[in-house]
Amino acid sequence: MSVTGDTIATESREVPASSAAARTGPWMSSYLRRAAIADGGSALAAGILAAEVRFASQGHLPFGYLAFTCALPALWWASVVLAGGYDCRFIGLGSDEFRRVLNAAVGIAAVVVATSYTAKISLARGYLAVALPTATGLDLAVRYLLRKHLHRLRSRGSCTRRVVAVGHAAAVAELVTTLRRDSYHGLSVVAACLAGRPAASEVADVPVAGELDAVTAAVSRYDADTVAVLTCPEINSTRLRELAWDLEKTGTDLCVAPALLDVAGPRTTIRPVAGLPLLHVDHPELAGGKRIIKALFDRASAGLALLLLAPVFAVVAVAVRCTDPGPAFFRQTRVGRNGRVFTLYKFRTMVADAEHQKALLAALNEADGALFKIRRDPRVTRAGALLRRWSLDELPQLFNVLRGDMSLVGPRPALPEETAHYGGHMRRRLAVKPGITGLWQVNGRSDLPWDEAVRLDVRYVENWSFALDLQILWKTGSAVLTGSGAY
Repeated sequence: MSVTGDTIATESREVPASSAAARTGPWMSSYLRRAAIADGGSALAAGILAAEVRFASQGHLPFGYLAFTCALPALWWASVVLAGGYDCRFIGLGSDEFRRVLNAAVGIAAVVVATSYTAKISLARGYLAVALPTATGLDLAVRYLLRKHLHRLRSRGSCTRRVVAVGHAAAVAELVTTLRRDSYHGLSVVAACLAGRPAASEVADVPVAGELDAVTAAVSRYDADTVAVLTCPEINSTRLRELAWDLEKTGTDLCVAPALLDVAGPRTTIRPVAGLPLLHVDHPELAGGKRIIKALFDRASAGLALLLLAPVFAVVAVAVRCTDPGPAFFRQTRVGRNGRVFTLYKFRTMVADAEHQKALLAALNEADGALFKIRRDPRVTRAGALLRRWSLDELPQLFNVLRGDMSLVGPRPALPEETAHYGGHMRRRLAVKPGITGLWQVNGRSDLPWDEAVRLDVRYVENWSFALDLQILWKTGSAVLTGSGAY
């Protein structure tokens, strides 16, 4: 059984082919067919492009390269299959699908090089230098588009897995709420089996199918294809093993949520000790060489962005000044790493005396916790509304990144009055520099409840990696374009 840091970790096992087909459903088969067509089409297009680039000056394509170009889609398919690129467990979520395509590209490149060397076949390096990288880039791009289309379908309730949740009522309700909010995960809880003697007939509008011994019957009754076992002391290793055996007969997926809060896979390893599979958790990387690389990347990127965006700064500053009298920039004290205060810079989006009006609008506050947010804040100017819609008001924070006060990616920079009420759990956000963007930015921004924003910030601190930063930066673009939660 493998455990990762996602909400639920999927158990991997072999099942009969007929059961697997029934489990994945028609939508998964259709998705995999489209992915296969995308893989083959990308390889063929890359081969044609490489042949055109390399041999256009000769006026004809040698037969050997014509044959290789025609065979490249089949070779690419085989490599993707061997790399596990069609494993339905990794479709639609996470980076594993893309990483396996990259592994397939590396594998086919190694095979081509090794074969040409051992068989003493002379291959044009210009052809390979165009064909293989182009095939990889095209395939990743098309698979990304397929995934975004799948997410749109899932937001409408299609292409989802039917889940029976097992555990205590509170844990099941939390899982249901999370999956409904983040529909792109593709999991829909259709029934619950609760520990103890459940008195209620529903949990978060999900029907209760019985106690822990009713899981197999609930799977059949609600036509489920996945069982999610949440943290539950009543389910020991023996009971879980027996459940896995029962579900194996029907090819039903079994997922187990580890008793760890937001700890990602790279920090966890399973180590057998005295015959027991113990889960070892590494400490988060809050210092060291990788943090130095992050700081260098932040400052270099901020400096380059400030140079390129100088015309945009000038236009926005003029628009702010023309819309409402007062300064173009807004300065505010925020709390950074280890509680150090600094001055944060933004383009001003409100009237000049907005802070003085805040007390008068306290009754209109729509946010919970320590946040103050009003969806249609009367203090926001006309230019400010546009700046907030496209997150242009955040651009001056690049100066904070260049100075070392902030990072490109990190927790939301907090106000001193917010940190004054922090408990031990929330103060974990201050272990790293705050960021212009972060997990809170790409998961709803102002639409997030306070406790969820805190959880995402803590999750980022616990699972930081340079790859995670790049992933968040990539997702920030789509979050800005959609304008979700921006007000």
